[in-house]
Amino acid sequence: MTPFLLLATRAEDVAADGEYAAMCRYSGLAPEQLHRVRLEAAPMPRIDLDDYAGIIVGGGPFNSSDPEDAKSAVQRRVEREFRTLLDEVVDRDFPFLGACYGVGTLGQYAGGVVDRLYGEAVGLATVELTQEGTADPLLAGLPPAFTAFVGHKEAMRGLPPGAVRLALSPRSPVQMFRLRSHLYATQFHPELDLAGLTQRVQVYRDYGYFAADEADDVVTRAAARRVTEPMRILRNFVELYRR
Repeated sequence: MTPFLLLATRAEDVAADGEYAAMCRYSGLAPEQLHRVRLEAAPMPRIDLDDYAGIIVGGGPFNSSDPEDAKSAVQRRVEREFRTLLDEVVDRDFPFLGACYGVGTLGQYAGGVVDRLYGEAVGLATVELTQEGTADPLLAGLPPAFTAFVGHKEAMRGLPPGAVRLALSPRSPVQMFRLRSHLYATQFHPELDLAGLTQRVQVYRDYGYFAADEADDVVTRAAARRVTEPMRILRNFVELYRR
């Protein structure tokens, strides 16, 4: 089987390894079938798309809409590398699934408007599929509305030209979109379960997503509903594009 590629940007090993384990678990891929590149640690190596069946982008602390002078040198490098890679990915309509940070990378690259107007607090969101979403093969088997974990300072305010909105939530009008036929981005986290969210709340408690002394309350509120449906997207992505 041709492997998939995970492009990650989390600098903290606990969060980075937890994300990778969740991506493997819910996609059904063994570690040798999901190659990981940690872009925050070193420059992106040369990537031959023909070596992979598809690309998954994980979340992370970078905000694409931050002013340039507020971005670290590492973030600016990562964004340059993503733009170069996306030149080929978009041109080839190569299978791509960006989770959370994917909205900033793919969405901004393609001409969408990403800013802080529709940020969502860390916790639960009810995601509703659009009519186009219910017909999209990547969302096969998902109900018209489901609960997902979110937590982001920026979000998409305006879709890129030609993009199709697949899902929304009461607080965020673009929870998922598709560009061309095989390029996808979600604002919610399809890899995240309660254990993973709890871990990230501890790792990122001082990153401004919530008041540090409210971390336990954030987890308690997040445990109010079971999150079981978003993970199907990872499995569907693998089943659609495996070769």
